[in-house]
Amino acid sequence: MKISVISPGKVREKWLRAGLDEYVKRLKRYSSVELVEVADSPDQLSPAVARVREGKAILSRLKDRSYVIALDQSGRKHSSEELALLLPKWFELGGSEISFVIGGATGLDPAILERADYSLSLSDMTFTHQMTRLILLEQCYRAFRIASNEPYHK
Repeated sequence: MKISVISPGKVREKWLRAGLDEYVKRLKRYSSVELVEVADSPDQLSPAVARVREGKAILSRLKDRSYVIALDQSGRKHSSEELALLLPKWFELGGSEISFVIGGATGLDPAILERADYSLSLSDMTFTHQMTRLILLEQCYRAFRIASNEPYHK
């Protein structure tokens, strides 16, 4: 099983990179994890142009058979327990591969939403795309622990 998290921009903050590394390490017991960083667009571009540019870069990194989940504020919201039930289904549908797509500062290109097999919202709140990576990985780890009846979930 493989999880890919695809998002524009590099994570530069050491504390955030350490958190991502920690959850990638924890998840190795359940799935391989790849964090894919594509180029983010310069601030001087219009939001629409930035979304299209980042969208093309993201689409080029998606595998045809992978089950694609777009993280979008208008997506479906689930509890951690529900996510624990969904992950195995998504792996099955994606030939053991899931690709989570996180948009940049201007959001997701409509082409990504069209390609996505599922749209997921982590919260009604807005997070930076860098923080979203960490929250997503933590929730995936929590879901695997719940599904395995292992202690972690409170």
